[in-house]
Amino acid sequence: MIIAALVVQVPAARETLDIYFIDVEGGQATLVATPAGESLLVDTGFPGPGGGFEALPGDPAKARDAQRILAAARDAGVARIDYLLITHFHADHDGGVVELAPLLPIGTFIDHGRVLPAAEETSRGTLAAFDRYAAVRAKGRHLEPAPGARLPLKGVDSIVVSAAESTIKTPLAGAGGATPGCAAAAPPAQEPHENPRSTGIRLQFGRFRFLDVGDLTGEPLYALACPANLVGPVDVYLVAHHGGADAGDAALFAALRPRAAIVNNGPTKGGAREALAALHALAPRVDTWQLHRSQNDGAQNTADERIANLDASTAHWLKLSARADGSFTIVNGRTGAAKRYDAPAASR
Repeated sequence: MIIAALVVQVPAARETLDIYFIDVEGGQATLVATPAGESLLVDTGFPGPGGGFEALPGDPAKARDAQRILAAARDAGVARIDYLLITHFHADHDGGVVELAPLLPIGTFIDHGRVLPAAEETSRGTLAAFDRYAAVRAKGRHLEPAPGARLPLKGVDSIVVSAAESTIKTPLAGAGGATPGCAAAAPPAQEPHENPRSTGIRLQFGRFRFLDVGDLTGEPLYALACPANLVGPVDVYLVAHHGGADAGDAALFAALRPRAAIVNNGPTKGGAREALAALHALAPRVDTWQLHRSQNDGAQNTADERIANLDASTAHWLKLSARADGSFTIVNGRTGAAKRYDAPAASR
């Protein structure tokens, strides 16, 4: 008698921490897939079929940014979003949630609670976008972590470094000491109401460290590096505020000492001349990667092989795969080319 064996295919365990920097045309949508099988999405991009701060959500099947997030999730083997972190309440960060929720179930929402009415003065439509986000948030679990708290991710140490205009006060492990080149005062934030309230996190997987602070600018961003270095060195830094003019402080880069800096800019949104010049000055010690070639006057773009989209006709991502020894690889979705970064020196 022949007994047929039932073969059940079990997906291979992920050995790397995979991070997708998704092109949402100068907003943010960063998908993290962990070796433990959990997912963290940081921000959801714009609403609508073409994006924009005053766009309204519509059919999820036609939603530009929600569909781009869905494509990255499928590539990562992610079927649901375990944790959604909204760094702050601007429509290029929380706007896509209404259309994304029907496409990918969302378990836990993480944010700094509420938006201040004054945010409408500098970013029209912010209050309405927040109301739409809050209606979706009400259907799930909600966390409001303070600086110093840790997100409940398995196998990844994810510490909140900023939230609601406050920052950590005690240096993280490996940080501390004075930062050279600090200015007498913080560079002013271009948008003073909501960007400085951004929730920022440092993720650590083994020896690999990644920093994402959303659009954190002004005094809170300055406080992470000056006068004392509170975050310490990281391997990869997602440059604050899409590489805006108020996010290129050289002292912060000196404190973080990233080996790779990611700029989630659009053709004209972010990718400012000042920030790209500051990053350019760090080469070859720091590689700059951009989601788009910047069309801003005077912008010193990185080399084409480290730019995911040369114009707005494409929507390629950058994908980072980090290993526990601190080594990592970045792949340009446009070309398929990869660059590997070796494990950091033990003395870091």
